Amino acid sequence: MAKKVFTLGEIMLRLTPPDYGRFLQADSFCVTYGGGEANVCVSTSNYGDEAYFITKLPKNDIGQAAINFLRRYGVHTENVARGGDRVGIYYQETGASMRPSKVIYDRANSAIAEADVEDFDFDAIFKGGDWFHWTGITPAISDKAAAIVAKACEAAKRQGLTVSCDLNFRKKLWTSEKAQSIMRPLMKYVDVCIGNEEDAQLCLGFKPQSDVLAGKTDAEGYKGIFKEMAEQFDFKYVASTLRESFSASHNGWKAMIYDGKEFYESRRYDINPIIDRVGGGDSFAGGLIHGLVNGKSQGEALEFAVAASALKHTINGDINLVSVEEVETLAGGDASGRVQR
Repeated sequence: MAKKVFTLGEIMLRLTPPDYGRFLQADSFCVTYGGGEANVCVSTSNYGDEAYFITKLPKNDIGQAAINFLRRYGVHTENVARGGDRVGIYYQETGASMRPSKVIYDRANSAIAEADVEDFDFDAIFKGGDWFHWTGITPAISDKAAAIVAKACEAAKRQGLTVSCDLNFRKKLWTSEKAQSIMRPLMKYVDVCIGNEEDAQLCLGFKPQSDVLAGKTDAEGYKGIFKEMAEQFDFKYVASTLRESFSASHNGWKAMIYDGKEFYESRRYDINPIIDRVGGGDSFAGGLIHGLVNGKSQGEALEFAVAASALKHTINGDINLVSVEEVETLAGGDASGRVQR
């Protein structure tokens, strides 16, 4: 029987200049939809889980287009509240070689940012569910959204769901001080914490022992942090991707997980060229959730998640359009890219 996975957050309209173009060159934009929790939801749906997205969208054609986008990939949308004035927008300039990607947000006063806790009956929504996932992006968009996340976490625990959080610090949305004041109290509801070295520092106050900007990802430097996080917040699992950023087009990619007893480090992937790295962390979270909710060991779940997210870097857009079979083929060691006939 398929597991029921719920995610809560904002889905945005994404506008990207075609062909690696710069904003200043653009006279047209490629249109898609995305957002941290929506991306995770699509991933789990693609893997055969029953995926439910929770948000609020305006009752107009753009809001409906976002819902239709999710439905296209099998995501359940009956828990989407309707109302508010606008869908959030973000502009994505895709980098190449030494030129980094750039994001400009236009998401203030979006429907979910202005939503009220009364818009959602979380006890009814989560009844019979297995997993609830959220990210640090959602409480960052507004105080109202932070209150909604807290109510959702409370209900998820009452209903017996496993709760995961991808810390996902966004400096354009809030400060580290504000993030810690909101995120640290919410950690008491979290069973599985996902976040890279910068997220752990800025959202929770843990100091990494590696050189992030230099692209160094010595897994040994994370073990002490993982232990501290697990002990302080009683997480069942702590996981992090480890990205080596050689350029915007070339990254090394692996991950590590800790279950309170043992550490497991995944195999490393050399991703070159990168087509689109946006959503890479979300595709990792989606793969990890799918693995854990379906009873895989922490090592099996991590290898699945890392392979899935490596594949995402080869796909345009926010979402990861891969199947279980494709992920398992790569995780099994076939990275040849040969034509499948």
